[in-house]
Amino acid sequence: MKGNEELANLAERVYHRMIDKTVNDWGMNIESWDWVPGVGVISILAYGQLTGNEEAFAYLRRWTQRNKHLSEHVNVINSMAPYAIFPELYRLSGEPWYLETAIKIGDWMLADAPRTREGAYEHTVTENAKFSEQVWADTLFMAVLFLARLAKLTGESKYAKEAEFQLLVHLRLLQDPQTGVLFHGWNGAEGNHMSSARWIRANAWVILASPWIAEEIGSLTPVTEEIVDRYRQLAAGLRHYQGESGLWSTVMDQPEFYAETSGSAGIAAGWLAGMRMGWLDVTYKEAVNRTVQGVIERIEPDGTVQSVSGGTPVMPSIPAYQKIPCFPTLYGQGLTLILLSLVHAEMGGSYGKCSANISRRET
Repeated sequence: MKGNEELANLAERVYHRMIDKTVNDWGMNIESWDWVPGVGVISILAYGQLTGNEEAFAYLRRWTQRNKHLSEHVNVINSMAPYAIFPELYRLSGEPWYLETAIKIGDWMLADAPRTREGAYEHTVTENAKFSEQVWADTLFMAVLFLARLAKLTGESKYAKEAEFQLLVHLRLLQDPQTGVLFHGWNGAEGNHMSSARWIRANAWVILASPWIAEEIGSLTPVTEEIVDRYRQLAAGLRHYQGESGLWSTVMDQPEFYAETSGSAGIAAGWLAGMRMGWLDVTYKEAVNRTVQGVIERIEPDGTVQSVSGGTPVMPSIPAYQKIPCFPTLYGQGLTLILLSLVHAEMGGSYGKCSANISRRET
């Protein structure tokens, strides 16, 4: 494991690789409004909070000013992700626009967002594609995290109760009772998990989002013990599939498939978040350290995170996941940045010193 100063320097390089170059390619274009830049800005916020880098907050305020016009006609679940930074930006700036916009979007999610027959948010996207009656693991990170943060900001239990319900119903629909890990998606109309792929990044979104969501809503609505139990089953199942390198195959029960960086970083970050919540014990630290070492080996000197799989819908078969190409992306950078920032904080970095810091009970 690298020292804390080295980790901080590495995290800074990963961060600057996200913001310093204006690019048009889908994976690294932060100047747009969708889930990819959304994960990017969520991770930059976490980086600022966990390391005390105040410049990160200033960057996010500039980013929203540049891109807020792009959000005006994008009411789909997968593009809710950028709004997850609005509650904190409102706290920091006091600008009413952040609060007003967040409430408007939150109310749309409560009243108008499409749902499956089980009441889960249907996975809707900006592309010309329909996923009728489909529930994807991605939604918890892309949309429900925002709703939980809005609940904490406003003190409105209606947002908290919806976030808690969505967390529970997603876990119920997606969790494999045999292994504890999650399938990528669920088709409510057909009553099946489609290709039944235990896809790594789907599991990463949920293992990280779950404790973050629970911390936000805990003071407003009880978090059922079933969520905690299912989370622990998920965490244990993921540990079972961890490879010798500390990473996971892109479909975790297919060890011959390529090892994928973004999902691996997200899983380790989720374990750390779970430990901070008290949901997991310290025995996970050794597994986290193995992942951190494996992820670091895939970071180029300029901060580029390699071996990140491209955008992945629920594929028609398990072998199809192996054909998804790898290239640098904001979500690969972002999940790696969150992991490095959490480790830095746990090692004593600037944790607890930043005015906008995440505390143990106020994530």
